[in-house]
Amino acid sequence: MTAFRLLLACCGLALSGCATGADAPWVEVGGQRYSVEVADDDAERARGLMFRDEMAKDHGMLFIHERQEPLAYWMKNTKIPLDILYFDSARRLVSQQRDVPPCSLGDGCPPYPSDAPARYVLELNAGEAARLKLEDGTELTFGPGLASP
Repeated sequence: MTAFRLLLACCGLALSGCATGADAPWVEVGGQRYSVEVADDDAERARGLMFRDEMAKDHGMLFIHERQEPLAYWMKNTKIPLDILYFDSARRLVSQQRDVPPCSLGDGCPPYPSDAPARYVLELNAGEAARLKLEDGTELTFGPGLASP
């Protein structure tokens, strides 16, 4: 592989948002740490976890919105069941949608709204919220370098 192709490959990995090891962004909730992929722009939020066949047990996706407001997520083209956890600007859990099933109905997939305005959404493998016994008011902690817009 030429040096130029190697450089392009490395740049592609850096831009993919899939950091590993000590550089990977993480959050903690309910005493459990999760490595997270961050979706903080419209394109990343729209794609979310679509087309994934699985997600590692200690991983999740953190969606960061510019402002706190009522939110609703759906499972369009999502193949794995998820817990969808909504947090307000103070990073307190305000709503939970647990064990949300995959959906292959395209635009016919139902929405799963928050019960209160939210700014952050954490998607974890289904069953994690129950395992951690998460209750409204639980705090979401960001790891170093993970900042909101």
